[in-house]
Amino acid sequence: MTAKGYQEVFNRDTAEWRTADHGDGDGSRVEVALLPDGGWAVRDSREPGGPVLFFTPAEVRAFVAGVKDGEFDT
Repeated sequence: MTAKGYQEVFNRDTAEWRTADHGDGDGSRVEVALLPDGGWAVRDSREPGGPVLFFTPAEVRAFVAGVKDGEFDT
């Protein structure tokens, strides 16, 4: 499924959102809902009715590999 296709079948109200353990200190957190095919839906916890970003399984794998490889270290 493409990221665009998720929008047609995803229901934010019934999704099981998981919240990150750490935020930026002002209470904001990233929330992630796992999709049936292994993709992710991601939103800002301060705006649960706001935009949802969808990532395909390939995009999730690339992101996780980048984290493990230190691509995002500052």
